[in-house]
Amino acid sequence: MATLVDLARQMAGDFSNQKQSFDDPKTFAHIRIFFRPLPFGFFNAVGFYSEQTYDYDLWTPYRQGVHKLVARDDGSVFIENYGLDDPVMYAGASRNADIMGSITRDCLVPRCGCAMVFRKQGDRFIGEVEPGRKCLIPRNGKTTYLVSEVELTETSWVSRDRGFDVDTDEHIWGSAAGPLKFEKRESFAHEVPSLEELLTPAAR
Repeated sequence: MATLVDLARQMAGDFSNQKQSFDDPKTFAHIRIFFRPLPFGFFNAVGFYSEQTYDYDLWTPYRQGVHKLVARDDGSVFIENYGLDDPVMYAGASRNADIMGSITRDCLVPRCGCAMVFRKQGDRFIGEVEPGRKCLIPRNGKTTYLVSEVELTETSWVSRDRGFDVDTDEHIWGSAAGPLKFEKRESFAHEVPSLEELLTPAAR
């Protein structure tokens, strides 16, 4: 459980790849990622609402999700991945508590095969999509499987998502120029329950 709390505190934040975008604007757009902790009672577990959006249009995220963190016996953290049945209704929830409060479990859509598995390595966490090549994404008229790789520290989020043809393993989509490199602009770690709170009945 301590590993799960450490991961959640590092995840909780507003991340920006502004420096990478400014250094190479032709290759990398300026993107913001928000991981906002959900109230503990939403899952009776640590959870997040997430948004990815272009910096120039924060109210129109191109990716939204809800995530439940589960500690596993092998020391890893399994992050269940959900979509929303009407994502536009919840755009901006990462920055607006009223919108966040309107999200319920009834509006979640499971993203089967698309969970992430994180393992602690020193002061950082390494994450990858769950094994099995079952996170399927249609793109460019083909069915692709997702390969997602993440390295997370207290101050940074480095990620690379790519899609490969399910039949030929051909690289169909995703950056060929390397990973996106984000720096944490603001931490929301104070919104994550402490280990002591999680282990007491009152927190549940």
